[in-house]
Amino acid sequence: MMQGCAEAHPAVLPHPSPNYGPRREGAQPDMIVLHYTGMQNLDAALERLCDPGSEVSAHYLISETGEVLRLVEEEMRAWHAGAGQWGDVTDVNSRSIGIELVNTGAHPFPEPQMAALERLLPEVMGRWGIAPERMIAHSDMAPLRKSDPGPHFDWRRLAMRGLSVWPQMQVTPGAGDLAARFVGDAQAFGYAVAGENMPDDVLRAFRMRFRPAVTGPLDAVDSALIGDLARRFPVDRRRASA
Repeated sequence: MMQGCAEAHPAVLPHPSPNYGPRREGAQPDMIVLHYTGMQNLDAALERLCDPGSEVSAHYLISETGEVLRLVEEEMRAWHAGAGQWGDVTDVNSRSIGIELVNTGAHPFPEPQMAALERLLPEVMGRWGIAPERMIAHSDMAPLRKSDPGPHFDWRRLAMRGLSVWPQMQVTPGAGDLAARFVGDAQAFGYAVAGENMPDDVLRAFRMRFRPAVTGPLDAVDSALIGDLARRFPVDRRRASA
């Protein structure tokens, strides 16, 4: 078993949650899912994430002042993702590390919190060989149900530090039907556009991450940007088992 994060990073404090289990079918984490707590403060988030009756948890919780708490050991399956899909992976909990950020969803994420996240991510990614394109939002894997970490989270900042991905802005929209091309490229990047997830839900999730100020119908820029992501970072469907 790998060493826990307390040994790897002295600033990570253990605060065990009872809400976890074994990863299924021998799975190991190959993605990270970012969340906001949707709660007013750290204490309220801890109370919920450590309450056996809530049946929710995460591997890490980061306060607005940059305190990092380890709730579940990385080797174990935390209960943070719920129903959803990325690529062909449907048991996201068994394949991911979940990180909760104390935030209501209504305001930007403070600098100490972002700095703490940026210290933690390279360590987690390095331990498990997680690529930047496998860093996703909760809303990416469950676009109908979830909005976190929301439009105030600075994904571009993570991408500039090699911790996530960002579409190239200087691209030329392709020809053909915008909606069909958007759906195909969104699926190639990793979004599940099927069942409950309709194209409008996926567009909302995509924009929340990559174009948070934009509203209205699908446009050529949306199509061009998701096309760039699909070409440069196609989801690895060979990892779909387990």
